[in-house]
This record gives sequence, structure tokens and C-alpha cells, in this order.
Amino acid sequence: MSDAKVTGLNHLTLAVTDLERSVGFYRDLLGCELRAIWDGGAYLEAGPLWLCLSVDADARGAERRDYTHYAFSVDASQFPLLATRVRSQARLWKDDTSEGASLYFLDPDNHRLELHVGTLATRLEHYQSQSNSRVRIIES
Repeated sequence: MSDAKVTGLNHLTLAVTDLERSVGFYRDLLGCELRAIWDGGAYLEAGPLWLCLSVDADARGAERRDYTHYAFSVDASQFPLLATRVRSQARLWKDDTSEGASLYFLDPDNHRLELHVGTLATRLEHYQSQSNSRVRIIES
């Protein structure tokens, strides 16, 4: 097996129908930093994540039904304020039943999003602490 491997998520590109509306959502509501904008798109930053919004005539406005979603990290101290703000302006798509505080909501183009407090380590610790967990933890 080669030592070549991916090192992380480089960027996320979301197809959007209305650039101004989507930039406002990600910048003003979620607090992403707008770094560049042009007729057909924009780049924003959310911590180490590079988020690209790309205007696409084929962007689906219909709500997606599968569990695919994108989770943004939020500091525990900031979660209540941000969650309240998001609840006031976005539609929720799922109740929180996971480890760590989470809020599941839709963006203007119905991309499924999540605000989450926690890390992979805290998630795995949660599973290890559950006597009925069917998750097998792989030690690295």
C-alpha cells in the first residue's frame, strides 16, 4: 500500500440559484468570511474550510431527502447564540439526537447543513462509553 493519501477536505462547492441571497446566508447568518466574489460565484472561509458558492442553472431547489449533509464546527460557548439566530431565519430538517449539541437546517437552496459542537474524538468517546453501542472503534 502506498503512503499517498488525502490529508483533509480542501473545499466544498455548493451550487446555488441566487448568489446574493446565498452569500448573505453564509456571511451574515453563519458568520463565514467573504473572500472573493464574481458574477458566477463567491469564495468564503469558515475556519479552515474554503467554501465556494457557484451559480448553476441546474441547481436543485427541491429539498433533498437523503441524509447527505454538511456540518460546520461551532465553539460550545457560541452555539446557543448562533443556533437561536439560525432557527429564526432557516428551516430545520431534523431534530438533534446525536452526541454533542447540533442544529440541522437548510440553506436557501435546500442544502442540508448542521451546526455541531464536538470532534471525531468526542464522538468516538461517546460510543465507547455506551454499553449497548454497536460501533467498533479502530485504534490508529
